[in-house]
Amino acid sequence: MTTETVFEPPSLDEEKTVQQYIDERPNWPDGTALPSTPMTGMQFRIWALACAGKFFEGMVVFMTGVAVPLIAVQFHLNSADKGIVTAASLAGILVGASALGSLADTYGRKRMFIIEMIIFVVFLIALTLAPDFITLVICLFGAGLALGCDYPTAHMVISESIPTTARGRLVLSAFAFQAVGACIGTTVGFIILTADPDIDSWRWMYATTIIPAILVVVGRLFISDSPHWLIAKGRTAEAEKATRQLLKRVPQYPKSISLGHLQHKHNDHGGKTGYLTLFDKQNRRATILASVPWFLQDLSTYGIGIFTPTILAAVLGKESTSNAVSSTIHNDILGAKGSALMNILFIVGILAAILLVERTGRIKLQLVGFIGCAVGLLLTGLSMRADGSNDMLLLFIGFTLFYFMTNLGPNAMTYLLAGEVFPTQVRGKGAGFAASFAKIGAVLTAFLFPILLKSLGTTTLLYFLVGTCLVGTVVTYLFRIETKGVNLESIGTADDPTRD
Repeated sequence: MTTETVFEPPSLDEEKTVQQYIDERPNWPDGTALPSTPMTGMQFRIWALACAGKFFEGMVVFMTGVAVPLIAVQFHLNSADKGIVTAASLAGILVGASALGSLADTYGRKRMFIIEMIIFVVFLIALTLAPDFITLVICLFGAGLALGCDYPTAHMVISESIPTTARGRLVLSAFAFQAVGACIGTTVGFIILTADPDIDSWRWMYATTIIPAILVVVGRLFISDSPHWLIAKGRTAEAEKATRQLLKRVPQYPKSISLGHLQHKHNDHGGKTGYLTLFDKQNRRATILASVPWFLQDLSTYGIGIFTPTILAAVLGKESTSNAVSSTIHNDILGAKGSALMNILFIVGILAAILLVERTGRIKLQLVGFIGCAVGLLLTGLSMRADGSNDMLLLFIGFTLFYFMTNLGPNAMTYLLAGEVFPTQVRGKGAGFAASFAKIGAVLTAFLFPILLKSLGTTTLLYFLVGTCLVGTVVTYLFRIETKGVNLESIGTADDPTRD
């Protein structure tokens, strides 16, 4: 005979905020509270749909890397044209993160969460049908716009709907789906190239994403909006309804939700929610912490990609130098294998970050990660001898250490912190600005590093990247804001525990 465990709601308080309702834990019959707050079906749905956006980003960006050699042959592209194709989606992310992501502060998290995916689907369909180079670039840029918008919105829909103690783990686990998407994207590219080794195969690669993306659009229509944002806009009744929808569970707790006492507590900035608010005295420190280390991290992450072919050629085999179509496809398959290797390192690093983020804290992981990246790049530089030969063991160790440490630290933590350190009223603008500022580093790297590589040399450029990692360490320490366990409602208020 079995007995059913019954959980009881905790004792009722007079007044609670949205996050206090979300963080509320049920009690055992003896009055002891559970060690954590159980997630509801709606909370899991929101998290899964946010994961999908990061998945598509990784899939499309890395799939483009597999597709570019085929596109170059079909449209007769030169080196500059190929650079434009590679940078198009990054440029779209740069613009979309701030231009579209910031609109979530005005029109709501849910609305932009839906609109961004509709934009993505439209440009993705057009991309598979692109008849020429110009149309292709426009479609990649448009897809990037949508993916850029997802940087702040995906973070916010998760962080503003889940318990405080689980925020770091769940945001980072969604971010990890970028690597999962990259693995799937390169795998799909490999399978399609193997099954149908044709120059036109790149169209089928992108086409595989269309139906899953449409299903995500439909799923996002049926989620609750952010009660935090609704309260910030003074829409109390809607916030109460959204909170009830978000926290629907069996047995039901809390039994009732009342937010009327928050009616006059929204918008602590007194109506100032424009971009200049990010640079006022209250938010300047957060803006620097969210933006500058992310920019420096992107310099090194995209910069090390310049040296990846050297390692892959040694580990996976030599590329064919023939201009034949068959050689293009052979080299493309080799590149797909190399991308899969990098994505494994990404996943290992991000899994370590997920396990440690709520124990160690964001700032410590970012500091350790930046220092580890500097060591990895230094080892890579030392592996390159004056006579042009390489110490391949040292090169591989440095490369592996860099990829693990960047994903344990700055690559993961800069994304997480950017969505946590700003008040609700400007969180979309703050996170979007940080992502856009970071992608300036990515785009600059894509265009300038090949030139600098030729003029300065590989070793000098690697030591420059060591310096950027050390600068990232210093900036993180000087402007540190630890958000582990911090209620996001307190950010930017007089009771903000993250301020000195």
